[in-house]
Amino acid sequence: MIPVGFDYTRAKSVREVLNGLATGDAKLIAGGHSLLPLMRFRLAQPAKLIDIGELEELRGIEAKGRSVRIGAATTYRDLVDSTILAEKYPIIIEATLGIGDTQVRNRGTVGGGLAHADPASDMPAVMLALDATFNLRSKAGKRSVAAREFFISPFVTAMKDDEMLYDITLPAPPRKAGMAYVSFDQKASGYAIAAAAAIVTKSRKSIATLTLALTGVGEKAYLAEVPDAIGTHGDDAALDSALSAVADSAVVNSDVHASAEYRAHLARVAAKRAIQTALGRAG
Repeated sequence: MIPVGFDYTRAKSVREVLNGLATGDAKLIAGGHSLLPLMRFRLAQPAKLIDIGELEELRGIEAKGRSVRIGAATTYRDLVDSTILAEKYPIIIEATLGIGDTQVRNRGTVGGGLAHADPASDMPAVMLALDATFNLRSKAGKRSVAAREFFISPFVTAMKDDEMLYDITLPAPPRKAGMAYVSFDQKASGYAIAAAAAIVTKSRKSIATLTLALTGVGEKAYLAEVPDAIGTHGDDAALDSALSAVADSAVVNSDVHASAEYRAHLARVAAKRAIQTALGRAG
């Protein structure tokens, strides 16, 4: 199908972007991998597209004290190539390598994927596990929203229509934490049928702290509480018991790719593998 007509502007500054958003019925485009398919099928019909792909201000990965800033228009390829992320947040690279293919990673942007909020996308769960903060801008001003309050429902976020995602702030991870991302993908699309992001610290050989986030399971990525895993050695029996209800806090999706029962089973398997791998990587 052919999209309906629209105006197109290639922005030269962030101010120009914010002025354009303030006029209403405008969408931002960078890599275009999320928005253009929706426009092609007329599921989205914006009157105006504002291209932010050439704004260097929106790109880059840099340390800010103990935290790290990622510009919203930073490409997935930039994430994979980052030595800062490899050292401090390897889970981001692990998840990114499973996104799309080489062409998608070369052009797609981390901010575009997060703002799109597909309930089966990989990065939302990683940002939840890392307790990231999303920094938003509009013509009216600036505000910050925790990742854990950002994702509302399928393709719906806490952003207002006149706001843009400017950058992402990652706090310092727990000392000597191990991280892992495990995903069961739908082969044709690469989106997660069920996936888990885990961050673990250990005391001697036991799990001391655990942060677990799931995606692909329900209507949005979400944090899963697994208190019974704390203090265990992460063995199969202990985690099978601790994770028995890990998908119960969400309305589990059922579709042509997986029934709700099977998707919940995959969520438990992904969570267990992610926890065990993260535990093995913890210092």
